This record gives sequence, structure tokens and C-alpha cells, in this order.
Amino acid sequence: MRFLRSPSPITVLLIALAGIYLTYHTLHPEFGGLDRNAESRPVVPRSDLGADERNTIEVFRAASPSVVYITSIAVQRSLFSLNIYEIPQGTGSGFIWDKQGRIVTNYHVISDANRIEVTLADHSNWKAALVGAAPDRDLAVLQITAPADKLRPIMVGESEDLQVGQKVFAIGNPFGLDQTLTTGVVSALGREIKSVTNRTIRNVIQTDAAINPGNSGGPLLDSAGRLIGVNTAIYSPSGASSGVGFAVPVHEVNRVVPQIIKHGKLFRPGLGISIANQRLMQELNLDGLLVLSVESGSSAEKAGIRGTQQVRGGLILGDIIVAVNGEPVKSWNQLRDEVEKHEAGEAVTLTLQRDNGQVDIKVVLEAI
Repeated sequence: MRFLRSPSPITVLLIALAGIYLTYHTLHPEFGGLDRNAESRPVVPRSDLGADERNTIEVFRAASPSVVYITSIAVQRSLFSLNIYEIPQGTGSGFIWDKQGRIVTNYHVISDANRIEVTLADHSNWKAALVGAAPDRDLAVLQITAPADKLRPIMVGESEDLQVGQKVFAIGNPFGLDQTLTTGVVSALGREIKSVTNRTIRNVIQTDAAINPGNSGGPLLDSAGRLIGVNTAIYSPSGASSGVGFAVPVHEVNRVVPQIIKHGKLFRPGLGISIANQRLMQELNLDGLLVLSVESGSSAEKAGIRGTQQVRGGLILGDIIVAVNGEPVKSWNQLRDEVEKHEAGEAVTLTLQRDNGQVDIKVVLEAI
């Protein structure tokens, strides 16, 4: 036979106290901080919004209809059923460039996409086609077929007169949260970052306005609501905003985008020559860039630049480029960076190591 153990005196005491508490709490609710006569607190009126607040609100109202949400979609095939699936690849931001439905964004936002969708500020969705891109500048142009009355092109400003400390605004879709406004200042000017092709993008704007995944491709605005840059990167070990963001300056955007629209790509200035690879130059112990060949009819040929010749006894080395407009160059990337500070049709001065001395030769840059 089983016997039930009697509760201990302590247990009996705790049960009794709990009963007393519940009885008193029910009869006297104020014991627990409750008050049946509670009412809403009176609202304290405030003064008008400050001028700075009103300006921020107006910038957002004016510019946000120009900002779009971009979804890149990749196509994958199942290994077992061979069915094709569409997988969301990533998200980003962009902005309306013109009434013809062209959208500007970062190249890295859409680089791996098989299909692209653009969501306007009114939440309408549109399939987008790639017009063209400049991967070295991390810029791309898309095309949608939305009617003109749905399209509000962004106001274009200037970036060459920016000053450190100037207030800026970023509008985008961080983490898929559409139409988000963040504010900050120009933290620094003349920065350099690497594009997805590992090329240097120069004269980049640094800002402390929060830029997160999803903001890429969105606009950086000045206090007049004008485009001054395209948000393109954050410097953060975790990938989240750490108060250091970067934007491609609008003077570069306004130069590159029309070329993409006209030609589908960016025409770069070139010299019409081919350069030896780094390994060969190291083997030959050359301090500069060895010209291997010169294109027939090129401006380099007209300027008299010499290429390398192969003869029975070995090689007759061509000219060795050691500087462009007085700036030393020791790699192909350095040469290209110096050349791309100029437009096709402009002339640059190459300092060449030739025979036992140096010569300066002017070469007119060609579009390539």
C-alpha cells in the first residue's frame, strides 16, 4: 500500500501566504500598482520643427520617388529533376536617371543576375534589361518599360566643390527595408577604393551616413536633394555599417552613364600599345613598362614609340615607359590609372627609357 507524504510545515505556510496575497490583491488592486481611475497623460504641445528638420523632411519627400529597389535573380537547375529554379541572388538600390526608364545602380548589385526586377517607390514591379555597365567604375544602367508618368528622374548635382563637413543624405533599401533615409556628413574627399575588377576608383567620397547591404547603388544627396554620389561600398569587417561608407562621385557618374547609354560600355582612353607582363620585366630586371608592340596606325606609332623586336640573336628591347606626365609608373595598373585621368583625344607626355637615356614623347590618347 502506498502512503501519501504529508506536506511540510514550510510548504503549508507558503500556500497560506500565497492565498492571503491573492485575496488581498483581488480586493485591493492598488496593492499591485493598479489604478482603475488611470487616464491618458495630457499631450504637451511643441514648437514648430526646426529648419534643419524641415529641410531633411523635404529632401526625403522630393528625392525618395526617384529611388528604386533592385532584386537580382539567378537561375539554377536541379541536379536530380533537371527543373530550373529562380533563386533571389541579392538586393540593392538604384535611382531613376531619365524619363525613358533608365535606372542607374552599382555593377556589383546585378553582376551575377540572370534576371533583374526593379520596384518603384509606388511598389510597382518591372522587369529590367541591362543596357550596359562599366565594371571598373562599379556602375551599371538598366532599362524598364514603366510609363513616363511613373518616373521621376533624380536631380543631378556636382561633386567637385564638396567640402568635408557638408551634410549628406543616403536613401536606399538596407536589408530589404525600402525607402530608408540615413544622414551624415562628408567625412573625407579624394579617397580610393577597389572595384569588383580590382581596379582603383579614384576621388571617392567618404561619408559617415549609414550605408548597409541593400544601400549599394542608391543615391548620396546634398542638402538641396541633388545627387552627389552613388553609394557603393562600406569599410567594415562585419559587413554592417561602421560609420565609414563610400560613394562614386557624381561627376564620374555623369561622365560614364551617357557613354553606357550610347555604346553599352565605357570607352576608355588608350595608347595603342601592348606591354610586357610583370614576370618578363622582372626577369629582364627592368624598372618600368616594356613596350612589346605598337598597333599599326595608332597614335603611338605616329608619335614614334618603339616596340620590341625579335631577331636571330635575341631581342631588341623597345621603349620602356617610366612616367606619365611626370608621375612614375611601374605596373600596368599604374599606367592605366594615370592614362584614365584623361579623355580620349587629349595628349599625355610619356617619359621613355630609350637606349642609354630618357626621352619625353607626347601621345594623343585613343578611345578603346
